[in-house]
Amino acid sequence: MATTLERRWPQTTHAELRGRTPPELGEAEQEQLVEMLCESHPWQPQEIQHLIDEEFSVEYDPVYLSEFLKDLSLSYAIPRTKRPSRPDNAEEILDERVDDTLVEETYEPHNKRENDDHEGWVVDDDICTDGGTVVGFFDASHPQPYCNSLRMWYVDDLHHERPLVQIFEPAVGFCALNGQSVVSFPGDQTKEQICECLERIRDQNLTKRILLVLDNHFVHTYEYTRRRAHQLGIDLVFRPVRSPDLNPIEPVWKSLKWESSPLIVEG
Repeated sequence: MATTLERRWPQTTHAELRGRTPPELGEAEQEQLVEMLCESHPWQPQEIQHLIDEEFSVEYDPVYLSEFLKDLSLSYAIPRTKRPSRPDNAEEILDERVDDTLVEETYEPHNKRENDDHEGWVVDDDICTDGGTVVGFFDASHPQPYCNSLRMWYVDDLHHERPLVQIFEPAVGFCALNGQSVVSFPGDQTKEQICECLERIRDQNLTKRILLVLDNHFVHTYEYTRRRAHQLGIDLVFRPVRSPDLNPIEPVWKSLKWESSPLIVEG
């Protein structure tokens, strides 16, 4: 019996080994199931299995259930915590802010706010911005030796020890959509260091106006930072709060962290 199973195993599914073919829901039942799942999600696999059994009297093999749900275009991922302060129309707000910045015609500096000091809001003499507009996204990140949110395979023990590794130096990136992207490694995130990063961005994108989209970190919103950006011919567009998904540089950081984590720990 064991030899027979071994010989058939590559072509045999779990359900067939149990003497039955995988069950199927009809097209109408599949649509009904998706509607049910939409009413309250996310779901754990065993919850979906129980729901199908209760509503349709069909029992799916766990292996086949995963493939079946993928065929229904369901996603299997770690759910993110909802951010209560994020606007529902965050993407629309950002689009509107970018559009307004691109077309605005005003004698007031774009980065200047009502209560700011009036001194110093003058573009440097050597700055030229009549060669078009560069649009890019700005963000800082710290190396993270370990990730707490990835699904992992284990043989027996579900825990492992993590040595304390602290990395304080950030990486600051400018992801340009139509210009020269820049990565800097300042010693910290003080306003002076951030302004030096802005200067590097200007050096790599000469003769063009720079529209820089960034988050609301307090260092970015300082009058000092906003004024220096204006002097460099850089207009700042702040994203809606709690909207990191609107910054295309975030996936880049994630990939770099994944690649560099072993190197950080070994170093």
